[in-house]
Amino acid sequence: MQALAATLLLLLHGSVVHPFSLVVHQRRQAVVTTTRLSAGGFEWEDPTSDQADPGVENPYKNPELLKKTADGDEEGLLVDPARLLSPRLRGCNLYLIGMMGSGKSAVGDALARRMGTYNFLDTDVILERAVGMSIPEIFEKEGEDAFRDAEAQVLDSVHAHVRCVIGTGGGLVTRNQNWAKLQTGLVLYLKTDPETIYKRIEGTDRPLLQTDDPLATLKDLTEERRGKYEQADVTIEVEDGMDVEAVTDMCIRMLHDFIDDNPPAWKQAKEKAQADGLDWVQ
Repeated sequence: MQALAATLLLLLHGSVVHPFSLVVHQRRQAVVTTTRLSAGGFEWEDPTSDQADPGVENPYKNPELLKKTADGDEEGLLVDPARLLSPRLRGCNLYLIGMMGSGKSAVGDALARRMGTYNFLDTDVILERAVGMSIPEIFEKEGEDAFRDAEAQVLDSVHAHVRCVIGTGGGLVTRNQNWAKLQTGLVLYLKTDPETIYKRIEGTDRPLLQTDDPLATLKDLTEERRGKYEQADVTIEVEDGMDVEAVTDMCIRMLHDFIDDNPPAWKQAKEKAQADGLDWVQ
C-alpha cells in the first residue's frame, strides 16, 4: 500500500510526469486559474476576468436561437448549446459521478468534445497509466484501501486544473475528503438503475462484483452510495436504451438550467443594482 502511494506522489506531484500526459483525449492544455469557495458553495469567477462572458445566456430560452420549420414549429437550436455552455461556466470543472457502467467516461468525453474548450480526464485511466497496472490488478495486489488512497491522490492532482470534464470512479464519493475537491466544480450524477448497469457490464472484470450474485452486490453498492450520489448539483436520469448523445444532451440542458437557477454572485449584484436604478459598470 505504501509503495503504491509513494509511486503516485512522485508521478503526480513530482517531476517525473504530468497528469495531463497520462490521458488519451488531451487536445489542449488547460488554463490554470483561481477558483473560490463561498459560504454557499462554488462561486463563479469575477466577470472582469478574461474567462468571463456575462452576455451569454441560456440558449434554450433565447428565441433568436430557435430553429423553426416553414410552418413556424420549433425544431431545435441554430447553435450547439454545448458551445455556449463553456463561457457560462467560466472555467469551472465538471465532475461526473455514478456507479460503474453508468456511462461517465463515454458521456464525459462526448460532453468535452462538444464544448470545444474543455478537456476530458478519466481518473481511472490516469491511475492505471501512472502505476502501470489495471484497476483489477491494483485491487488484487494492493487491496481496495490502497486503491482508494491512490484514487484520492489522482483527484487531488487533477482538480487543481480548470476547463475539464472529469470522469470519476464509482466509489470515489465514499471518502468525504474527495467531496472537498468535487465541490470546487459542478457535480453531475448519472443515475442508472442496477439492472441496466448489470446488462452493460456483465462478464467484465469488475473487482467489487466478483461475488456469487453480482446483481445483488450491485444493488447493495448502489444503495450504500445513494446518499453521496444524491448530493450532486445535477442529477441525470439515465434510462435503459438511451445512447451517449441523448444523455449528453440532457447534461447540457440541465447544466444551463442549473446556472439559471443558481446565478453567480456578480450577476445577483448586477440585477440588484439595476432594480435599484443604478448603472452597472463592468
